Amino acid sequence: MNEVTERTLATERLATHLWEAGTGEPLLAIHGNLSNGAVWREQLALLPAGVRGLAPDLRGFGASERAPVDATRGVRDYVDDLVALLDALELEAAHLAGHSMGAAVALQLALDHPGRVRSIVLVAPVSPFGFGGTRADGSPCVPDHAGSGGGTANPELVRRIAEGDRGDESPLSPRNVVRGLFFPTPADVRDEELLLEGMLETAVGDDFYPGDVAGSDHWPAVAPGTRGVLNAVSPRWLDLGAFAEHGPRVPVLWVRGDRDAIVADGSAVDLGHLGATGVVPGWPGADAFPAQPMVAQTRALLERFGAAGGTWREEVLDGTGHFPFTQRPDAFAALLHEHLRVGARA
Repeated sequence: MNEVTERTLATERLATHLWEAGTGEPLLAIHGNLSNGAVWREQLALLPAGVRGLAPDLRGFGASERAPVDATRGVRDYVDDLVALLDALELEAAHLAGHSMGAAVALQLALDHPGRVRSIVLVAPVSPFGFGGTRADGSPCVPDHAGSGGGTANPELVRRIAEGDRGDESPLSPRNVVRGLFFPTPADVRDEELLLEGMLETAVGDDFYPGDVAGSDHWPAVAPGTRGVLNAVSPRWLDLGAFAEHGPRVPVLWVRGDRDAIVADGSAVDLGHLGATGVVPGWPGADAFPAQPMVAQTRALLERFGAAGGTWREEVLDGTGHFPFTQRPDAFAALLHEHLRVGARA
């Protein structure tokens, strides 16, 4: 196994903390929301010879600089930070692996800087049309994108993250979110403390997680603001549909768990689904505000990518939740290593 080290590197944009291991072809591993680069340490240690793994903390996460997020740019603040990191490391291009929100960052980087991408791995990716409030074709359920953005976060969870709560007495404690949402069952939980620490190291506030909130005349009465993490992945500001026709023709691997509760066609944290199941009152019905078909939206994007000449494949890990590389590290590593071999030949 590779030795994994960490350091903080000053770039032209901010101080970026990263984990790294190995030498050779660079792999940039991008974490998701309420997480940090440390979640990739096990996979960095498992990388084959000839691959250099890099897992940075995005701005506002982990030990990287607490720089604010301009949500009106979608996820481009993160993209520009990562390009600055590649520049600081004197790396022309890299393979990308993005988890959840990090998958959106990977696709946006590929769109904005196609020459800097050798291949892409999408792991439990957020929909290419953002999180919350869209129909199957990516169009908004209501004009102001209500049902997405900073107001969709549970304020009790936000409070407990800000307070550094490590307990398990509340169903909305960060620890119980790890246990109940990140994995299918308590028996499947791995690296609980690592995942908990990643969540608790998240910067909280209007400029960070979850972001600011706008009111709405439409159900559920909250619309996306202009700052912070959840607004950056709101469909008001994030639309990656252009990747299908205009993204680089590099190999794409999509890996997901069949029991993912967060990114699903009936996500446990999507307000459309929560309204339909009666958890959030006042739901206007499936015609007005359907649950977002997140998995179907990603598949439709990649099918268009394939029709336009791209190469992609989908791998579904049985009995696996939102963190496939944590829950089933060996199975995920086998898929990743094979993909990197394909990407190196492309």
